[in-house]
Amino acid sequence: MGILLSEHKSFLIKRVAAKESFTNIADELLHLDDDSFQLFAALESKKFNHQSYSFSVVKRENHCEIKADYFVGIDWLGNTGRTIYVEPKINAGLSQYFRNCLNEEENSVPLPETYDSKEKTETKEVNYLKILLDIMALPQTAHYSKDVIQIDWDAKYIEIDQKDDRLTPFLIIQFLQHLKIIVRKGLKKAYYKVQENLNSRVKGKVLIGPHIKKNVFKNKPTSAFCEFQVFGEDYFENRFLKKVLVFATSYIENNPSLFSSNIESVQHILNYCRPAFEHISTDVDEHQLKHGKKNPFFNEYGEALRIGKFILKRFSYTITKTTQKKIKTPPFWIDMPRLFELYFYYQLIKANPEDTHHIHYQFKTYGNHLDFLISKPGYEMVIDTKYKLKYTKSHIHKDIRQVSGYSRLKKVINEMKSKNKDWKEDQILDCLIIYPHLHQPDSENSNNPPSLLHNFSIENIKRQFDNTDNQITAYHKIFKLGINLPVS
Repeated sequence: MGILLSEHKSFLIKRVAAKESFTNIADELLHLDDDSFQLFAALESKKFNHQSYSFSVVKRENHCEIKADYFVGIDWLGNTGRTIYVEPKINAGLSQYFRNCLNEEENSVPLPETYDSKEKTETKEVNYLKILLDIMALPQTAHYSKDVIQIDWDAKYIEIDQKDDRLTPFLIIQFLQHLKIIVRKGLKKAYYKVQENLNSRVKGKVLIGPHIKKNVFKNKPTSAFCEFQVFGEDYFENRFLKKVLVFATSYIENNPSLFSSNIESVQHILNYCRPAFEHISTDVDEHQLKHGKKNPFFNEYGEALRIGKFILKRFSYTITKTTQKKIKTPPFWIDMPRLFELYFYYQLIKANPEDTHHIHYQFKTYGNHLDFLISKPGYEMVIDTKYKLKYTKSHIHKDIRQVSGYSRLKKVINEMKSKNKDWKEDQILDCLIIYPHLHQPDSENSNNPPSLLHNFSIENIKRQFDNTDNQITAYHKIFKLGINLPVS
C-alpha cells in the first residue's frame, strides 16, 4: 500500500490493540496491528542533501508520523513494504498565512504562532513541467538544473500506473531542451569508422575475414570489404542522441496527457529537433560513450548524454515499454525549492539581458550562499527566494533576519563598492524576499494584487519598494514580492 501526500503534509500511523475498534481516514490516518506497526520501528527520515529531507519521520511509542517536505517524488518507506508518493501541490492557505506574517510583528497577537496544516483550504497543483521548460530554455539556468532531481537507480523499482509517472516527463523535457540547444548550435562532427564493400578500389584497410566471406566465396574478384574513417555527423554520440529521441518521441505520442498543457511546447521542440537527426543512424554501441572525448565547444553534449542514459535505463532499453499502462519506476525526488529558485533566476535573466553581469546567482561568502545579489549601481539588493513556506511565525521572522544578515557581510559590501564607486560602506542594502503566489491573473493582468510581480526588470523591482503593500514594516529596507507559479 502506498501513502499519498502533497507537499508539507503529514500522515499518521497508529498502533492498535487486538479487537480494538478504529477508523482509518483516507490520506491522514492509518491503524496497524502490533506486528505491522513494528515494521516502522527502524524507519528513518530520508535525507536529500546536507540541510533538507525528502520526508521526515517522528516516532512515538504508539504512533509514527511521516511528514512530507517540499520535494516531489516516490520512494520506499524503509523495509516496511509501503511507499510514499508526494504530489506537487501547494496549500493556498499557507501562502496567505506567510504573507500575513510578513506584515506583522513577530510577537503580535492577531495571527496565531503556528499555521494549522489540517485546516481545509484549497490546494493547487504546481505545473512543474512548465517551470522546467522555462528553466531549460536558457543556458544560464539550464546549467544549474543537474542537481534538481535525485534518482536511486540501485533501489528496488516501484510499480505505478503510467498516469502517475512524474519522473519520465521530467527527464524528457530536460533532454529535449538540451537537444534543442545542440541543434540550434549545429551537431558536432567527428571522425567515425565505416565498413563498406567497395568495388574496384580499396580505402582504409581490408578486413580479411568479412572480405573472404562476402567476396572471395562469392566470386567477386573486383570487390574489397574495407574499413575506413569518415568525417561527419553520423558518429556514435549523435547516434545515441537519435536513439534517445526515438524513445522520447514514442513516449510523448503514447502519453500526451502526462504533459498536460505543456504538450504543444514539447511537440514544438520535437518538430524543431527531428529534422537535424534525419540522416543519423540509431545503431550505436553504448560502451563507446565511456571513451568519448569532451569538446569544450560542445559542452551541451555532456548533460544531454547523461540524461539520455537515464531515459534509456528508465525503459530498460526496450522501446515497447514506452506504451505500457503499468510501469516500474526507480525511487526519485524533485527539489521544488531549487526549481522555484531557478525559475526566478530565469525570469531575471530574461527580463534583464543587458544586466546579466550584475546578477550574481548563489553568491558565496564565508560558507553562506546568497540566492541572488544585484550589483547594478543604484539598484543594489540582496534577494532570497522562499518556496519553503514556514508554518511557524517565529521561523518566518528568523528567515527575515537571516536575509538582513547577508546584506551586512563584508564580501557583499566589497562587491557593491567594486561596482559602484559612490557606494558608502555604512549604507544599508535593500533586502527582498520572493515567495510563491497562487493568484491566477486574467489575460490582461488587470486583477493583479500589488504584491504580485509580473515585470522582472531590475528597475521595476526597485520601483515596487515604494508601494507600502510590498514593505515589511517591522524591518527597515526589507521588502516582499510574490511571483505567480503556473498551476495545472
